[in-house]
Amino acid sequence: MSEYNFNQIEKKWQRYWEENQTFRAEAGSEKPKYYSLDMFPYPSGAGLHVGHPLGYIASDIVSRYKRSKGFNVLHPMGFDAFGLPAEQYAIQTGQHPAITTEQNITRYLEQLKNLGFSFDWEREVRTSDPGYYKWTQWIFMQLFQSYYNYSAEAAEPIDQLVRVFEQTGNQTVNAACDEDTPAFTSDEWNAMTEQQKAEMLLKYRLTYVAEAVVNWCPALGTVLANDEVKDGVSERGGYPVERKRMRQWMMRITAYAERLLQGLDTIDWPEPVKEMQRNWIGKSIGAEMEFALENSDQKIKVFTTRVDTIYGATFLVLAPEHELVEQITTTEHAFEVETYVAVAKNRSERERMTDVKTISGAFTGAYAINPFNGEKIPVYIADYVLAGYGTGAVMAVPSGDQRDWNFATHFNLPIIQILDAQQDIAHQADATKEGRYVNSALINGLTYQEALPVLIKFLEDNGVGKAKINYRMRDAVFSRQRYWGEPVPVYFKDGIPHLIQESELPLELPKIDAYLPTETGEPPLGRAVDWKYHNEHPYELSTMPGWAGSSWYWYRYMDPKNDQAFVDHDVVNYWRSVDLYIGGSEHATGHLLYSRFWNKFLFDMALVPEDEPFKKLINQGMIQGRSNFVYRLKDSNTFVSFGLKDQYETTALHVDVNIVEHDLLDLKAFKNWRAEYADAEFILEDGKYICGVEIEKMSKSKYNVVNPDDLVERLGADTLRMYEMFLGPLEQFKPWNTNGMDGVNKFLRKFWKLFFDKDGQLAVSDDAPSPAELKSLHKTIRKVEEDIERFAFNTSVSTFMICVNELGQLKCNKRAILEPLTIILAPYAPHIAEELWEKLGHTESVSFASFPAWNPDYLVENTFEYPVSINGKMRAKISFATDAPREDMEKAVLADEQVLKFLEGKAPKKIIIVQNKIINVVV
Repeated sequence: MSEYNFNQIEKKWQRYWEENQTFRAEAGSEKPKYYSLDMFPYPSGAGLHVGHPLGYIASDIVSRYKRSKGFNVLHPMGFDAFGLPAEQYAIQTGQHPAITTEQNITRYLEQLKNLGFSFDWEREVRTSDPGYYKWTQWIFMQLFQSYYNYSAEAAEPIDQLVRVFEQTGNQTVNAACDEDTPAFTSDEWNAMTEQQKAEMLLKYRLTYVAEAVVNWCPALGTVLANDEVKDGVSERGGYPVERKRMRQWMMRITAYAERLLQGLDTIDWPEPVKEMQRNWIGKSIGAEMEFALENSDQKIKVFTTRVDTIYGATFLVLAPEHELVEQITTTEHAFEVETYVAVAKNRSERERMTDVKTISGAFTGAYAINPFNGEKIPVYIADYVLAGYGTGAVMAVPSGDQRDWNFATHFNLPIIQILDAQQDIAHQADATKEGRYVNSALINGLTYQEALPVLIKFLEDNGVGKAKINYRMRDAVFSRQRYWGEPVPVYFKDGIPHLIQESELPLELPKIDAYLPTETGEPPLGRAVDWKYHNEHPYELSTMPGWAGSSWYWYRYMDPKNDQAFVDHDVVNYWRSVDLYIGGSEHATGHLLYSRFWNKFLFDMALVPEDEPFKKLINQGMIQGRSNFVYRLKDSNTFVSFGLKDQYETTALHVDVNIVEHDLLDLKAFKNWRAEYADAEFILEDGKYICGVEIEKMSKSKYNVVNPDDLVERLGADTLRMYEMFLGPLEQFKPWNTNGMDGVNKFLRKFWKLFFDKDGQLAVSDDAPSPAELKSLHKTIRKVEEDIERFAFNTSVSTFMICVNELGQLKCNKRAILEPLTIILAPYAPHIAEELWEKLGHTESVSFASFPAWNPDYLVENTFEYPVSINGKMRAKISFATDAPREDMEKAVLADEQVLKFLEGKAPKKIIIVQNKIINVVV
């Protein structure tokens, strides 16, 4: 007798796939290629919960489907294995991060393999493996040796730039460089010392060291990325974060701003993600102008998109971190300014950008000179101005900006009404004509469009400004004061960074005695003994950020064992780029932006064939937890059932969902759950304790994390896979409810039974299928194919259920129906499909069976069910072929038992037949 023993079946086929390398992909196949990729996970100690596999299941369905459609599919998996969590654990326990990372990866591998994914595990990569990060370091070296040529719209070797400097200096060079880069002639360049030349080249290199305002977390001893800071504290640990100027490695991503912006129009990504990147890049067209400072040689640069509002500017505002604050603040205002700076540095950029209610700032005591009319205006600092946007300074026009108006009102500063083409002219007493300026002789009577070139010409003619395109995006900080990250392949000689030799890669992490900063505040690598280049020059002590290894990993999957190149030329030209990428939208302005930047650089270097890395992106929604609650009586250890809680004064407490089934609490398990509940007492409803329910984010602190291992053990991986798809559209948030899995499990058992007789013996017939059976199969094939092509997996599950129910009612056991049905179910439930495919007599995996084509002929409606009325009242329903002869239909109506019953022996006067609509018998 054959039973659906999913535990045995699933382990059997997982072993088979591994032993036979069923899903191994090879470059150079004559088949068309398809590259399906998931954002690789960080292997945390907690392992996977049921929310994590959602995207993996979807990509696996597509991968299996594409194989059956004749594609050569690359579907790999690996681990983003560097990061702060492992390092923090190492600090707490003294255990090397590599050990805990390896343990966590082992756990993840077990869980992922239990779910039956068709990953090519031979291609697994780990960013913390020296064999992998050798090439991360190598890419860093290429960036260091390159600059961005705006005229060529591409990165080029820095050696080419040096040759230009030697011949003509930099006065004709149109390249990305630091704002303070001076102009020099070829003679001046050639007269520079090697040290001076190296310092000048740092102003052009695509990766360089510079002073930058960063998120510094003293408790963690490291710089954090913006997406690692929430509400002024670190996302991990909740430690205070302050804005601080530090010498850091930087990536000149701003050089690629325009290409990153334009490239968004060429890729099939969710519009919200593209819009987030557009806003992050933040292109603005305007002018940069200089405000001289009274009694000082210093000048404040300001960028504005509305230079025409200059006549309404009544004060300047600097970011608290602006480099000039300390220099321009007068003695009598020093204490106030220092106090404000100390407070502002502890507020995150997100807080400062979104807080529109708080009005705060401090006067520096300095005055700037308006370059157009020579008027003095005061200079303030305020944290609503960000050091990382524009120049870190704004000209405040209270009549045109709400925050400026709030600030001016609070500090009793002047507000000058100006007339521009977008204001209501009826309210302007000094308007001479509609839509024209009247504030200045320079632009009097001009429209906004006419005024702009006049003002910019004035700036340029007077050497106080120029037209400029500005981007909100800043160069990316590329340093982390951590141990567990890629070492930067750089040593310092006389304060200047130099690359190590390529032959010396990888530069591996040294052994250290602890994973904390040194007593003098150096990063943990400062603890390494004699960690110097050739025992002479100190290495860089910071490591690379987490996004370094994840900014190119999809290429390493193509050629993971290559120790001569990061990817072979022919191999990358075969796989080219990722066709489908599934991952979270929370990476929009982090990983997804940095990946596009690195990819464009590699493209410029002719190392990869595509300008964009990911053709199509899907953001899977979050599976939310279904939390359960118990209700404890105040000052007692007695718990009240949900329906009775309003009769008492109670406190709601989260309870482990794994000891709750259908919202009924397992009382014995609850007492064993935590020692404090060992003597708990209960007030029950009808002898049961019913828990409360709420949908929340799945989290350990809410005890609503559901472990997939338990569900796979109880109901099988195929059930879990199909249920996760059944929950709803892939992109939407949806609540988890383990109770719903039973329905999917019953469906799989029904599918299994189609192949066997009542004695459990295989009973598949080679008889020709009926039209009804063919119709049920082919409408399912069509729907499943359409659903997978548009990534609508939830409706496919419903379609399978309907089909199996129809075939069950038809008592179908025909091979011609069950074989193709097994093939199309395989992407969703691969284990049961493999087992039944084998029982049908096949010796090769169902993965290599061709996806069946649906035949439209079988979907034509060739029968119609007529409602049959007797004297206008519907009494029966009878089906006829659409081309049935009228005489045969009349005979069949008069022979029908229901019709005869209502005729009561009377002969009909006539029978009216309206083709494919109704039959009416008139008595």
